[in-house]
Amino acid sequence: MEKFYTIDIAGLKRDLPICKAGDNLYIGAFVMFSDVELTVKAATALLEKCPDFDVILTAESKGIPLAYEMARQSGKTYLVARKGAKLYMQTPVKVYVKSITTAKMQELYLDKSELDSLKGKRVLIVDDVVSTGESLYALEQLLSHAAGTVVGKAFVLAEGDAAKRDDVIYLQYLPLFFE
Repeated sequence: MEKFYTIDIAGLKRDLPICKAGDNLYIGAFVMFSDVELTVKAATALLEKCPDFDVILTAESKGIPLAYEMARQSGKTYLVARKGAKLYMQTPVKVYVKSITTAKMQELYLDKSELDSLKGKRVLIVDDVVSTGESLYALEQLLSHAAGTVVGKAFVLAEGDAAKRDDVIYLQYLPLFFE
């Protein structure tokens, strides 16, 4: 098996290391942290494809730099669903998520005041990669406690069968690798 998978994202070539994710399953590891050039270009390209929105929602994950940059470029705000309840949260709302890249079950939290701030808002869900859709589902479950409307679900990469979904916006397909 190759050690890297070369991909073109928003006109930039990157070599993604191939990492074991299961018994016979390998994935191209995509990490936007510290890649400012890619983050800026991916945010620009995604914003061109996304519908009008009022606020961005992301999970506390590698998608935070992307959500920030999309918020900065669009002049809109963003919220981060946290992986743990924080002291500032007066009334935290929790959902569970099992991601392909994390071994154990995780939790995501938004405070009720954050959920209340979404009332009547058009929400754009943003993350770096959609694969199994579990993280996306968890964000949607959090939003079910709010009176906001999901208007789009935007990702830099759609991995494996996620690229067949008709409810996501993405820049590039990332295959799964099997041995």
